[in-house]
Amino acid sequence: MNNTPSEAPVADICLLLEGTWPYVRGGVSSWVNQLILGLPELTFSVFFIGGQREAYAKRQYAIPPNVVHIEEHFLESAWRPGDAVVAAKREGPRKVMREMHAFLHHPDEPTLEQGQVMLDHLANGTISLDDVLHSRANWEAITDGYAHHCSDPSFINYFWTLRTMQAPLVMLSEAARRLPKARVLHSISTGYAGLLGAILQRRWQCSYVISEHGIYTKERKIDLAQANWISESPDEALRTGLDAEVSYIRRLWIRFFERIGLLAYRSADPIIALYGGNRERQIVDGADPARTRVIPNGIAMGAWSGAMQQRPEGIPRVVGLIGRVVPIKDVKTFIRSMRGVVSSIPDAEGWIVGPEEEDPEYASECHNLVVSLGLEGKVKFLGFRQIHDLLPNLGLMVLTSISEAQPLVILEAWAAGTPVVSSDVGSCRELIEGAPGEDRALGLAGEVVAIADPQATARAIVDLLNSPKRWQSAQAVGLERVNRYYTETLMLERYRNLYHEAMGAV
Repeated sequence: MNNTPSEAPVADICLLLEGTWPYVRGGVSSWVNQLILGLPELTFSVFFIGGQREAYAKRQYAIPPNVVHIEEHFLESAWRPGDAVVAAKREGPRKVMREMHAFLHHPDEPTLEQGQVMLDHLANGTISLDDVLHSRANWEAITDGYAHHCSDPSFINYFWTLRTMQAPLVMLSEAARRLPKARVLHSISTGYAGLLGAILQRRWQCSYVISEHGIYTKERKIDLAQANWISESPDEALRTGLDAEVSYIRRLWIRFFERIGLLAYRSADPIIALYGGNRERQIVDGADPARTRVIPNGIAMGAWSGAMQQRPEGIPRVVGLIGRVVPIKDVKTFIRSMRGVVSSIPDAEGWIVGPEEEDPEYASECHNLVVSLGLEGKVKFLGFRQIHDLLPNLGLMVLTSISEAQPLVILEAWAAGTPVVSSDVGSCRELIEGAPGEDRALGLAGEVVAIADPQATARAIVDLLNSPKRWQSAQAVGLERVNRYYTETLMLERYRNLYHEAMGAV
């Protein structure tokens, strides 16, 4: 293995990012931008992983001066020949390919040794694109796996699914050998970025940090349950008695993300979650409890110093959902809830504030739902807006997501004096109701409702808008909670200490 010990690091921290900064606004991207700008004394390199290049045509964030290196790689290009060197002297590739299949694709629980072997192959470059696409060894491993493990009657589905999984791993392996060295690795998810971190940690022998906002494998399972791009035999569900959500090909994809997530967890220390519930999920998914810790999000309160003065008098009859128009945000539940809100409060409006480009089909369905419910003029799609100008004009901020971690937008809403109604996902209940102890004693900063329940969401909105006393109490609690527990100063100091600790361990 080439650890390149004499290579001088080009940056203090190498950020490994998948589908976020600098191409996508909001959420994790905002947090990455906040981290880089908030620690100007440190230098960063960035490795960005995207799917299709055309989906990331324009950078949404300026590149700060302390980002000294940035490169982009797209999974669609994984099928193109790279510069992988096929090792002439190794026991295989038959043995290598079978080991890869056993770890990534077979249903048997992998051993720790199998994971180490898999990482060694990727870090050493002993698996080439030619091995994956053209070798008899891989063909034999695929046909053997199909014969012994696959319940989908279509060999074509099985064959192309495995190829689609394997080629990006070779791309990452090749890129890892070219990437300039940094003192510390920091991945903002597991998945492909997390696996790259594990490969680089193996090569560079440096500290590796993972921060998860959402739990990557959980979110991929949600995506895969709804995915219509997965090729699967239509008669498999009838033959096996399985629903489509758990058909063999879907389970194969889920297993793939679970296994590469396991490699990331086994390589990283520390593993950061935003709140206790996600830390417990990381442990269930294979993270060593001793390596896990919690660092909550924080926002820059100075940027919100004038927000209360911008608020109109009274309680605005405007309800806002701020986020990407994608299924995981469950914008349709927000729209349906607004039907009940407008029936009770005729002058109420619902604003949907966020980009629609990521999933145009879903966005179109949301527009059509507004029309079918007779909400034209009442529910408005505003696209991207400056959140500092928007939030003070809302009576309530509503979050209807089916999966979240610790949404920054809730903290921002409180800083602007806006109470929150949220689905019961991630840390949202803990945020709104308070963590056990002094935090909970502060009271409620809004209301929590069940996931995908437009009636309960509508009732919570109407009750708060029609009760000035409850609304004002929620506003006061939100302001106090964010100032006491969720400031940018606290968060940045924790990461500054973590980075210095990691650099000192090298």
